[in-house]
Amino acid sequence: MNIKIISLLFLIIIYSVEAQAQRNLGAKPTDTGGILMAEQACYDVKWYDLNIEVNPQQRSIYGILTLNAVIVQPVEFIVLDLDTLLSIDSVFINNSQNELQILKFEQRGWKVWISLGTMHQPGANVTLSVAYGGKPRTALRPPWVGGFVWSSTADGQPWIGVACQNDGADIWWPCKDHPSDEPDSVRIHVTIPKSLVCASNGRLRAITQNTNETHTYHWFVSTPINNYGISINIAPYKTIEENYKSITGEIIPVTYWVLPENVEKGQTLFTQILEHLRFHEELLGPYPFRADKYGVVETPYLGMEHQTIIAYGNNYKNNDWGFDFLHHHELSHEWWGNLVTAADWTDIWIHEGFGAYMQQLYVEKLHGAKAYHQSMAVSRTKIRNAKPVAERRPRSLAESYLVAPDYIESDGDNYNKGTWILQTMRYLIGDKDFFTSLRRMTYPDPASEKVIDGRQCRFVTTDDYLATVKSITKKDLAWFFEVYLRQPVLPKLVSKIEGTKLHLRWETPNGLYFPMPVTVQFGKDIRRIDMSRGYADIVIAKNTQPVINPDQWILMDVSK
Repeated sequence: MNIKIISLLFLIIIYSVEAQAQRNLGAKPTDTGGILMAEQACYDVKWYDLNIEVNPQQRSIYGILTLNAVIVQPVEFIVLDLDTLLSIDSVFINNSQNELQILKFEQRGWKVWISLGTMHQPGANVTLSVAYGGKPRTALRPPWVGGFVWSSTADGQPWIGVACQNDGADIWWPCKDHPSDEPDSVRIHVTIPKSLVCASNGRLRAITQNTNETHTYHWFVSTPINNYGISINIAPYKTIEENYKSITGEIIPVTYWVLPENVEKGQTLFTQILEHLRFHEELLGPYPFRADKYGVVETPYLGMEHQTIIAYGNNYKNNDWGFDFLHHHELSHEWWGNLVTAADWTDIWIHEGFGAYMQQLYVEKLHGAKAYHQSMAVSRTKIRNAKPVAERRPRSLAESYLVAPDYIESDGDNYNKGTWILQTMRYLIGDKDFFTSLRRMTYPDPASEKVIDGRQCRFVTTDDYLATVKSITKKDLAWFFEVYLRQPVLPKLVSKIEGTKLHLRWETPNGLYFPMPVTVQFGKDIRRIDMSRGYADIVIAKNTQPVINPDQWILMDVSK
């Protein structure tokens, strides 16, 4: 007798070719993150001040980056990161007499070694500036292979953007290019031709009119921000604005910077922007950056989760479920990625898996459970299982996001396998505890939901989510995380009927403990089978054809 296990092979055939094409980036990003060298671990960045002039005609940038840092380990050299396409003119520091002192430096590949002159001890405060410039890297396939994007509007005016998640912010300004060190605040000054507008992170403090047909935009980010989340967007933008009332009662300015030729389309998108914002707030807690703004900007590339200035380039297209998935996904990163940030790229699934699951939940909200499972089934076809989602070691973003050894192909499991891991967790612990776990990952307690001064932002790891779930359920689910996140292959459910008995047994890598309960349908009867021993033997009626995992809640190997 055959046992009916719902298969996804048909969908796999349909979507595999398309998914493969989307994964190939055609070029390797320059990479970011990885093991932090001692000369960078020795200091903690407190703030950056980026003063930059962008010349659209020459496609060049020149500026001064000032950073303030506290020394945490004895050090004589500070090391920054900067693309080899950009050159440094000088480095200077405010000495103990508050005088500018020129420092010796050396560019060694992508590293800039700066001599402080003397050994600095823990607790010392250092403020140094780097004057630099050149023609920055042009993005080959933004946002995945990043750099500057030099494009034009319909009437030929400059339309410029920057995307650098996979490459790091060092492709356009000197910084400590590692996710573990976020500045507490950032000042961004951008000088551009007067005919253009600059949309950037945080709040706009002022616009200075210069004498050479340029003006300077002064933006200020009041909360911690990851380096790749800092961006500038330049075009003859128009704005669509509205004050949004948060679930806290606070008023948040919401602005969409749109190209002049797309204002009408932008008005339609703006309605969704507000709806998506409400959905996320009700599910995850208040919008984190209420002290600044929520901004969206039209970009000449698909999109990116730049903090408070989401990049949008989806051409105003809705998906099969009737909403703009791109905006919805990038907005989700204001919580998953910007509010809570992976301390190392090995945990990037917290950004992408949690973020991608928000779109699945939105499908469920709009269209119900059946549509939700249909959408999840499509996501299931894209899972590769080529490497662990979250290894227990530091990884660069290329190692976590792309496929070795060439690193030009997107793995995708941070998104799709991540969403399925979350769905399986939801099945295991139930809706009430699961949705509580989401809210407590973004905001550990109700008091933290009221904070807007930057203390609401924090670094998280996969183990933090394990601890969050344990605190809610009072159960140790380390086995779940070990199998799904630390191993590349999926657990396999082996089933067999002998006479009037159905035998179920989990197979896992190295025989890892895996007591995942299994739902089995016997006609109209649906039962949740206890698998605490890793196997179960169930008495069934003759000529019964059980359906295992009927609604496809559990992520498992479905191969024969």
